[in-house]
Amino acid sequence: MMFVWPISIYYEDTDAGGVVYHSNYLNFFERARTQWLKTMGVRQAKLLAEDIAFVVKHVDIDFRKAAKFEQDLLVESKVVELKKASLVFHQRLVDHQGDCYCEATVVVACISLSRMRPRAIPLNIVQEFDSAR
Repeated sequence: MMFVWPISIYYEDTDAGGVVYHSNYLNFFERARTQWLKTMGVRQAKLLAEDIAFVVKHVDIDFRKAAKFEQDLLVESKVVELKKASLVFHQRLVDHQGDCYCEATVVVACISLSRMRPRAIPLNIVQEFDSAR
């Protein structure tokens, strides 16, 4: 299963030439992962109160085509690997015709925030992502 989240490119996302600044692609991917959690009923503020956080451990990113000011695009996200304390996402920024602007493999680790050490992903989240694969 794939989660799809629409985005619009705002002026603040771009450089002086109206092209999306490279680090903002990571912001788009982060927002899509957060929205996916929210659609599952998972609130990160509640997780933080329980000493649980998700952190990006590794990113492999490929910038394919420049996204530009005022474009409406889609972030496609899917879980490609689910481990005890980490998730691997494949994410793409595409237009409505399916042309890819950027894609990334993102490894996200679940940690105990107070100890900054890996911990098991909560079972309810594992079950949600597992059923989405």
